[in-house]
Amino acid sequence: MNRREGEGGSRRNADAAQDREASAQSSSPVIAAFKVFQQELDTKHDKHERLVKISRDVTIESKRTIFLLHRVTSVPNAEDILNEAELKLDSVRQKIGQIAEELRGEDIFQFQRAFTGGIQEYVEAASFLHYIRHRSLISLEEINARLVFMKSEKEDSEGPADALQPGGQVLTFQVSPSDYLLGVADLTGELMRMCISSVGNGDIDTPFQLSQFLRQIHDGFSYIGNTGPYEVSKKLHVLRQSLGKVEDACYALRVRGSEIPKHMLADVFSSRTTHMEPEEGVV
Repeated sequence: MNRREGEGGSRRNADAAQDREASAQSSSPVIAAFKVFQQELDTKHDKHERLVKISRDVTIESKRTIFLLHRVTSVPNAEDILNEAELKLDSVRQKIGQIAEELRGEDIFQFQRAFTGGIQEYVEAASFLHYIRHRSLISLEEINARLVFMKSEKEDSEGPADALQPGGQVLTFQVSPSDYLLGVADLTGELMRMCISSVGNGDIDTPFQLSQFLRQIHDGFSYIGNTGPYEVSKKLHVLRQSLGKVEDACYALRVRGSEIPKHMLADVFSSRTTHMEPEEGVV
């Protein structure tokens, strides 16, 4: 009996001690401060995960746009493909508008790693489309000019900037210079594939245009040197490979172009570049 009374008393004492500790913690300014920190970190991590998911969608849609644009070398009417690609890029911009909404009032550099891959892929797709239309390189200002969105107070959705309504709020997204440079560096690989496809379809003028354009891009990156982003030095090697393949194609066209029938050019250049493709991981 005394043992039970002792166990009951010790249990009551333990419960009372826990109650006193809980009350002390609830009134402690240190505990309260750390609870605020916990909420801030949870909010930041949740936002980071949402940005990663949106960036993944941007990457997927941008890649699909690039795949679509590669068909312009094999169809009689390229304008239909270009218009379809423009519509796809419009949907990509709406997703970038979601990124702008998530970053409203936030320090963009805290979350940049979450969406930088998707932005680089978008720059690559947009610059590819711009080159096919205008045979020139799109500027950073032109890219940012298309990333202006309208946030309506009544509707929780983004729209184009030309549909401004009274009472709405304008959201902008600014592509960083480093993301722009890395996206342009990736563009060179797509231009190299466009060159080989053009040769295979009997187009012997496009490779020489691409060769000159790629040389200009290579010269621009050479001026940057080691002063640019760290990733540029890694992609510069791939850029040189792409330029070498295009120059090799132009050399063969200039030297042997008159000897090879146009319908056989695809076989010749596919055999010359097959052993080089695995270096870039192209499937």
